[in-house]
Amino acid sequence: MQDTVISVVGLGYIGLPTAAMFASSDKRVIGIDIDQNVVDQINLGEIHIVEPGLASIVSNAVSKGYLSAAVTHQPADVFFIAVPTPFLLDEAHIDIPQPDLRYIESAAKAIAKVLKKGDIVILESTSPVGTTEKLAGWLSQERADLTFPQTHNEESDIRIAYCPERVLPGQIMRELVENDRIVGGLTNRCSKAAIKVYKTFVRGKCVVTNARTAEMAKLTENASRDVSIAFANELSIICDQLHIDVWELIALSNRHPRVNILQPGPGVGGHCIAVDPWFIVSQSPINAKLIKQARSINDQKPLWVIEKVKLAIANVLLADPLKSSSDITIACYGLAFKPNIDDLRESPAVVIAKKIIAMHSTTVLVVEPNIVKLPLDLKGGLLSNIDIAFSKADIHLLLVDHDAFKLARPSDGVIIDTRGIW
Repeated sequence: MQDTVISVVGLGYIGLPTAAMFASSDKRVIGIDIDQNVVDQINLGEIHIVEPGLASIVSNAVSKGYLSAAVTHQPADVFFIAVPTPFLLDEAHIDIPQPDLRYIESAAKAIAKVLKKGDIVILESTSPVGTTEKLAGWLSQERADLTFPQTHNEESDIRIAYCPERVLPGQIMRELVENDRIVGGLTNRCSKAAIKVYKTFVRGKCVVTNARTAEMAKLTENASRDVSIAFANELSIICDQLHIDVWELIALSNRHPRVNILQPGPGVGGHCIAVDPWFIVSQSPINAKLIKQARSINDQKPLWVIEKVKLAIANVLLADPLKSSSDITIACYGLAFKPNIDDLRESPAVVIAKKIIAMHSTTVLVVEPNIVKLPLDLKGGLLSNIDIAFSKADIHLLLVDHDAFKLARPSDGVIIDTRGIW
């Protein structure tokens, strides 16, 4: 393993930290990304995402020559695929979103051009069951001169495995090292080869299973959390109707030794919990009743929050007949999908802010301390700091429980607190 060259395809929230950890272990790492700006930034020793501890590791690895980035694929000994797996865009608005595997397929076909006998390909992208087998098929279609596990089993030229990431944004650098890994090879030799690579820096246990079970394990972990969050979100709606403080209720209920209710919020975000359950539902739509219903509850929660904002606007106008809707300033606190990060993927806070900007003709202040500019789909909003928002807003909508928002609360105006900190 000493002279092993590693290629990491996709330099996002998982790919770049993974590449950095291998490079920090004195492995030669080539990061591949389709965004030239990302490649250029990394080659300068800089990062394009916010993750504690990552910047110094990348800077050090680049300066020592262990980490570089490129847009074109190069030969390596181990290939990690960490590209997005979004939904297929469907204008017909089908009931069950379908997974979009085009980025994995594209990565496979690009990798195939530089594959050689003895190479290892490891898929880390969250994927529907059977994707690793499809990956092997795409590779074999491109390289008839090599043998693959689906046809030559343990004697194949190429080793292929699935190993899902299981890290928490904000703690990725620690969890990459400490967390257990589920390794699902297409054969036992594939699993053993993948584990040998991971043990370069992983101190957690590498648990071996088959690829399909490993794929399902990642989906199951996030679907389980989605169901638990849906219970909390549904409970918060019921409690609001019955004039009960849901935060007090949950705290009291959790005093039971075998009860652990999660905290409600404005919905569910991120490219895991908000996405992965649909992969299960798409493959077993008749049987995945509870998982589908949980997704529906969590997807509808932002609409409930919007109705609370509309009610607040009406109450402000009722309290001051001289005011018009155009006189009301709304402040949205937080855009990220979880506290203290800059990741806005699938964030319900973004969905809510976007709808408020669209429906409210006047000032909408957006307070997000982890970004420097608003995304394009929030055009019309005004990025603000917390002090200005506190002083100017008539309605304060707390969407993310960033630490910065826990230090103070607005002294005037209507507060809608979806996270229970104010």
